[in-house]
Order: sequence, then structure tokens, then C-alpha cells
Amino acid sequence: MLKKSANCVPCLRRSASRRQVALKASSTYPRGYASALHSLRPCWMVFLNILMLIVVCGVSSAIVLAEDQLVAPTNLQAFDTPNDGGESLTVNWAPSPLDSPDARYQVLLGDAGAIDAASLKVIAEFPAQTRLVKDLKGPWWTKTAERNWHQFVIRNGKGVELKDGTAYTVTVAVLKGEERTVGPLLRATPAPNWFNWNSVNNLVLTLLFGGVVFYSIAQAKRREIFLRRIPGLDAVDEAIGRATELGKPILYLTGAHDMHDPSTIAAAVILGRVAKRTAAYETELLVPHRDPITMAVCQEITKQAYLEAGKPDLFKEDSNFFITSDQFSYTAAVDGIMLRKKPAANFFMGSYFAEALLLTETGASTGAIQIAGTDSDHQLPFFVTTCDYTLIGEELYAASAYLSREPVQLGTLRGQDIGKALILSVIGIGVLLATLGVVTQAAWPQYFLDFFKDVK
Repeated sequence: MLKKSANCVPCLRRSASRRQVALKASSTYPRGYASALHSLRPCWMVFLNILMLIVVCGVSSAIVLAEDQLVAPTNLQAFDTPNDGGESLTVNWAPSPLDSPDARYQVLLGDAGAIDAASLKVIAEFPAQTRLVKDLKGPWWTKTAERNWHQFVIRNGKGVELKDGTAYTVTVAVLKGEERTVGPLLRATPAPNWFNWNSVNNLVLTLLFGGVVFYSIAQAKRREIFLRRIPGLDAVDEAIGRATELGKPILYLTGAHDMHDPSTIAAAVILGRVAKRTAAYETELLVPHRDPITMAVCQEITKQAYLEAGKPDLFKEDSNFFITSDQFSYTAAVDGIMLRKKPAANFFMGSYFAEALLLTETGASTGAIQIAGTDSDHQLPFFVTTCDYTLIGEELYAASAYLSREPVQLGTLRGQDIGKALILSVIGIGVLLATLGVVTQAAWPQYFLDFFKDVK
């Protein structure tokens, strides 16, 4: 290949243009000025860079100083604590970007005439990341601030004595290291409230369940309500009939507790049904007691049962009799009655303890029909083993409605069952939501759980 000539036309043109530029520069500026200007350009660039660095450092240091400077609590609020009986104040304030473990808040309290924070008394001090609204107990509909705000409730206690109707000066200070900044001074007056909105959920639930009960009673008066068959209660007539045929008495026990216990009340109600049947069959009834008050109540219940059965002349005052309040002395006496009288039917209703097995084993040895009913879960195994029929837990409380078939009692029982079914449904939904929140790591199930917790 032929090499291009060094004197080709394009090369000659470029060299000519360079000479023309050089001639113009030399004719406009003094000789050597252009080369000097070219040599000073790096110095100007360095100077500009240094200037920009100084400006940036100054701005950043100003920002850092502004961030480190303590700011007084903002949106500070002081007012009477709502939904209480008085003698307390509540203080709210917005969170600060400086809230950290090494920062602390102080709550200051003084008389209404105080005009300087130095005259106020520090009544509480706590870390800046605590005392948040979200950590306090109470339903969501009574929250007085956002969840991430701070809240402190001033109550009477050590060094603090608030009086209703008296104004007080309140403020909050923030501390970090040696620095301390105090917020504005506010005045608030404690006063009692007529209504506690924290418990409005209880009112709503009470009205709801009450409406369900009244609706169930109305339905029971119009039509027959189905009740699950309870073999132990169906055997009551059989036991009384057997005692009548054999000419032997019936022994009825009301348990170890007094009339304050629900199981004893249920046992006394069932006694009224049993006494009415024994009066109709003219069968002897024996009711030994451990508590004199329970004995007096059961005497009246038995007397009323005989009146309703149309056999008031068969009622005996000594059918209900007091033995002793001592546990095992009473047990020994009842065992002696079983062995001497040999009743054909034994009823063990109410709450029992260690005497349960001693009583039921003795009764079983005499060949009597034994029907037990208790809510004492620790004694259920012994009753199930030694008795012919056992009412477990709430079957004891349902016995009165089951035996009488009265519409009011049936409707009440059905309404209670509906309420319990609703509660169990809410518990099941809560378990599912909690499990779903843990598995999916989602936040929305917690909102429903908080709602259920507040409404409960």
C-alpha cells in the first residue's frame, strides 16, 4: 500500500489555521500572557473546591448543632383525667426526634399562681422512650392522643395531693446530659366525672345479652325449646320411685359450701324439685346440713314444695337438720345414717372436697341409687367411679330448668347458651387471627385483636 504524503492537502490546511490563531493571539495579548493564563487555571480550580468545602462543612455543622440542641416538648396539653372519680390530671405531649435512651422527661407540678418553672416540684422522671399512649391500658375510644404520643397521669400519692376544683400549674421538661429545657406552663383543674366511658362496652354487652335472654324467654313461651337429654336428671324419678317401692328414705346432701356458692344455690333449687316429687309419692326425705343458714333456706324450700304438691301435712321440720360444720365429723355422721337407715337413693349435689369418696363409697356399699352433681372438677373422677349418674359442671345449673320445664328458666338457659356460643366464636376467631399474623408477619390481624381486647 502507498503511504500518505506528509504534505497532503488536509495537513497543510490544519497547520495554516494554527499559525493564524497564533498570530492573532500574539497581536492581541502581550507575549507570554496566554501561556501564563493557562498555567494559573489549576490554582483557580483548587481555590473554588476549597471554598465549596468550607461552605458545605459550615452548613452541615449548623445542621448538627440544630439537631443536638434540646427542644422543649411540643403540643403540650394538661387537662382533667377523663372517666375517673377525680383528683387526677393527665398530661400529653408530642414525640420528639431527640427521644433516645439517654434523654429523660420530667413532669413538674405546682400551685396555680406559679409563674416560673423553678418554683415547680418534680413529681416524676422517666426515660424519653417510655410513657407512650399505645402502652397504656384502656380502650381505643377513650384515647386522648395519638398512639406514639407521650402521656402521664398525675394521681395522689407520695408527695402529691390533688384536690377537686383546685387549679394547678403543670409542665414537662426534657433532659439530656447537662442540658435541660422546660415546656410552657399550663393550668388544669381536676374534677370527678359522672360517666366512665371506659366501661361503655360492658353496658353494650349487658344490653345485648339481656336482649337475647328476653327474646329466648318469649320464644320459650310460644313453642317448646329443645334441651339435650341429661341421663342423671332423667333418673331422678326412677330413684324416687324405687325408694317409694322399697319403703326407704331418700338422702339429699347440698355440699360443703354455704349459700354464697352458686353450686349450693343450684343444689337447693334441685332440692325443691326432689321434695315436690317425694311429697307426691309420700316418701321420707332426709337432708343433713353442715351450715345453719343453708339449713334454714332448705327448710323453707322443702316446705314450699310440699305446699305446691298439696301435701302440707306431710312436711316435717326435722327433715332438714344440722349436724356439724367440721368436715370429717359431718362425713362420719352421714355415713352412720347411710348404714342405719339404708336409704334407697342418695343425692350428692353441690361442692365437695376430700369427703366425697368417703360418702359415695359408703352409699354404694348399701346398694342405693346414687346421683351426683358438682362443679368441683377435682372430685369428678370419684363421683363418676362410685355413682350411677353424675351431673358434670354446668349440668348442675341447668337441672332446675330441665326438671321444671318452666318457660322463664328454659329461655334463660337458652339465652346463656347463645351468649357462651358467641364468646367461644370470638375466641376461635381471635386464635385464627393471631396464628395468621404470626405465620404471615402481617400487621392487620393485630388491629382486630386489639379491637376484641377493648370490647371484651
